[in-house]
Amino acid sequence: MKGVIVPEIFGGGITAFFTGKAVGADRCEIGRIAGIAPEAVYLPIQKHTDRIIFLSAAREPGIGDAVITREKGVLVGVQVADCVPVLVHEKGKKVVAAVHAGWRGTASAIVKKTVEAILDRYAGEIKDIVVAIGPAIGGCSYEVGGEVVDAVGRATGEGGYYSRKGEKYYLDLPSANRQQVLSLGVPPANVWVSPECTFCAPDRFYSYRFSKGVAGRQGGFIGLL
Repeated sequence: MKGVIVPEIFGGGITAFFTGKAVGADRCEIGRIAGIAPEAVYLPIQKHTDRIIFLSAAREPGIGDAVITREKGVLVGVQVADCVPVLVHEKGKKVVAAVHAGWRGTASAIVKKTVEAILDRYAGEIKDIVVAIGPAIGGCSYEVGGEVVDAVGRATGEGGYYSRKGEKYYLDLPSANRQQVLSLGVPPANVWVSPECTFCAPDRFYSYRFSKGVAGRQGGFIGLL
């Protein structure tokens, strides 16, 4: 699909991709790429929470930062501009999810909670969980305070997802979310991580930090189409 990043880790029957500036998060454009009506593209109202929406027949946008569904013909997605877009598929039960994980979502373990919710509600198996972590701000550029590192650390444990240079801390959000997923027992071979840093490539991706708070949105989208 032109203009999008398609993680090759997902198998047949799944439509999944990440967008950049060229496509953004416009429902009409996303629908055109996926071959569905704009009304079949579901985006939640994101508030940096750990709230999970279980999407069935209803299509009214709800407040949440993760969406799980088994519905066919709908593409669920999240909007980001430095935060981490995460796509999840449980192969056995045919469940998909899209997750928005900023530092607050990462600190509240929203990705872990989403995977656990899939396993609990649909009797899924951890070996059947496949995860794609899309373009986001990386540890090369994301300077944060020590309190942010501490908050993420409480949800993630120790690991190589942050560094310290003098008095400055740098947090790698994609790596932290990868570690959280692996801590649940998801096989490493089932986790794909984009090498792209949104801050380092402002010509191709929206970056809230690079643009100093004024930015559009790209996204991550997945569905059983």
